[in-house]
Amino acid sequence: MKHLTADTLAWGAFAIASAILAAQPLQWLVRSWLSPAYGSFGYVYVLLILSLAGMSLLSGRRKEAGSDVPAIALLLLAALIRFLGQVLAINILSALALALDVFALVGLLQLNRRPFALSPFWMATLFLFSLPTEMVLQRTLGFPLQMVSAELSCHMLSALFSNVVCDGVRITLEQRDILVDLPCSGASGLLLSLAFVVTQNAVMRPRWHVGGLSLLAVIGCATLGNSLRISLLAIGLARGLDVMAEPWHSLIGVVTLGLTVAPFALFYRPRTRNTHKSHAHPKQFILPKPIRALAGFACLIGSIAIVSLKANPVDVSGSVVTPNLPAQIQGYLGQKVPLTQMEAYYFEAYGGHAQKAQFGPLGLNVVSTRAPLRHLHAPEICLRGLGYKVRFLGTRYDGAPSAYYRATGPDGDQWLVAVSYVSQNGQVTPSVGEAIWRWLNGSGGTWSSVQRITPWALDTSLRAQLDAAAIAALDIHTIKGTDI
Repeated sequence: MKHLTADTLAWGAFAIASAILAAQPLQWLVRSWLSPAYGSFGYVYVLLILSLAGMSLLSGRRKEAGSDVPAIALLLLAALIRFLGQVLAINILSALALALDVFALVGLLQLNRRPFALSPFWMATLFLFSLPTEMVLQRTLGFPLQMVSAELSCHMLSALFSNVVCDGVRITLEQRDILVDLPCSGASGLLLSLAFVVTQNAVMRPRWHVGGLSLLAVIGCATLGNSLRISLLAIGLARGLDVMAEPWHSLIGVVTLGLTVAPFALFYRPRTRNTHKSHAHPKQFILPKPIRALAGFACLIGSIAIVSLKANPVDVSGSVVTPNLPAQIQGYLGQKVPLTQMEAYYFEAYGGHAQKAQFGPLGLNVVSTRAPLRHLHAPEICLRGLGYKVRFLGTRYDGAPSAYYRATGPDGDQWLVAVSYVSQNGQVTPSVGEAIWRWLNGSGGTWSSVQRITPWALDTSLRAQLDAAAIAALDIHTIKGTDI
């Protein structure tokens, strides 16, 4: 009885410690599903995981007794990840620890030993797609994906047309300018394709090297599929078809995505790895009996200490070189707009500098930082969080390279939002992904997002004059280009 009580107390302490470590990341994850700012549909993957788990449980009793879940090791690893996420104030890093909980639950429920068996590792990997990974992928690797997609699309189009001109992410086809912008980077299709194969691996449980090669293969297929999608869109635009409108835009995307995963759906049938041990038996605590409960309570106290730690993020922006906002633009005197309480707190906690001003019908927002990963993002994120419906309109290189959005407020008012990202060294890009990529490669020092907001119904010529005057006043480099 004493032995059972010690084990029960230890298991209870470990379970409570795990719950404490998981509470805040789980709350943040649910908020990322509910908040329009993230635009995340991660709950779909959680429903998929629950469906697979239910099918496994209903398939019958486990084939063998025992559990090979390294509970203590998983708890310690989760504690380490949670510690780093807490100290660095990176929510998505803390949420990675939840994947370890999925791994442990699959093992504890013996889902890997039932007639419909599931792989704990691949189920935990599938859970990673419930995080807002698309946003992270676009911001960190979006620009390289753009470049690769543009290069492959250029080769595809060159095989069909003789008058194709390629320059970075810009493709000119029959004198029509085609831009491979951030939404065309293929991040969404890549993640969907990866999730498809990871789900297959969770069910088929291939050997490690086969599973790893399947991921590399689907990355290659997804890259080719995205380039095919861009090529089809480019051909449609060159032929005068409005392929950017629905349902054609989504239909082309669905078809190319289907072609990407078709080889895996039809032909990927790996041999299942034999995960069962011939003489499986329940694993016991490896700690000596007298200190089992003590170790459990030590982990409990440690988990409380971890979640109570004060954040000390390393990606806080130091001193920044801030553009001086002009006193007037096109005769409209500038009126400073104060930051909201939340904005002021954020910049106080993580550095950087934000300026807002109104020049008649033109609103000008400038955010400067030496930590773009912390501060810079596309306008649609903030606008969606404020309740706006946002449509990406495209990118233009005429004047200052800028990305354009149409924002529709809750009251029905519509606005045109233009944004450019400018480095201290004078580099200008319409893509936050490119700005972050260049910063990661040691270029630019301080980066600033320069956002211009005007009413949608504003006279086109007046808007162009205001925009050009604002760009000139901020001394932003301009180039001559063609509208998209």
